[in-house]
Amino acid sequence: MSTEEERPRTQGERSEATRAALLAAARRLFAERGYAGVAMEQVVAEAGVTRGALYHHFASKRELLAAVYEQLEAELVAQVAAAEVQGASVAELLLGGASIFLDRCLEPEVQQIVLLDAPAVLGWERWREIGARYGLGLIESLLRAGVESGEIARQPVEPLAHALLGALDELALMVARADDPQVAREEAGRTLETLVRAFAARR
Repeated sequence: MSTEEERPRTQGERSEATRAALLAAARRLFAERGYAGVAMEQVVAEAGVTRGALYHHFASKRELLAAVYEQLEAELVAQVAAAEVQGASVAELLLGGASIFLDRCLEPEVQQIVLLDAPAVLGWERWREIGARYGLGLIESLLRAGVESGEIARQPVEPLAHALLGALDELALMVARADDPQVAREEAGRTLETLVRAFAARR
């Protein structure tokens, strides 16, 4: 047995492990049953912790959903960032990232939690604020690089980033609510490519 295995976990480590177990349990249950179909007692049982431990970390089921949603957003942005290709144009990077995001929107977990329950339960403003906290910075940095390199006409970057993020959010919601999500995903991809190619063309 290694020294690391012998060392007892600190209170902070135990607390973080409990929080991670609660997030994992809630994420599985919210994805399978939807927010309305999950009781806090079910999360506690699934995570194997006490009810007191749950409320130590999350004041309400709504706050638990917000944390799960934020975890998913962080993972999505990390996946997009990891897929960036050196030497690609700004348009290619934007479309590559958007393609990954729209593909993830076909997954039941992302559809249910990120696109259906989170905006309905948290409200549009908080849903948008959490999403923007992760995606907006990435989009802004790419657009700024494009302006500096001349790939994008010189213009204020912030409103362009908000416009692109808003379009991506709306297209994602369209995919999640479509009768045929796969067809909607393909149409969303073509629409987004038209938008990006329009403003990313060198002038």
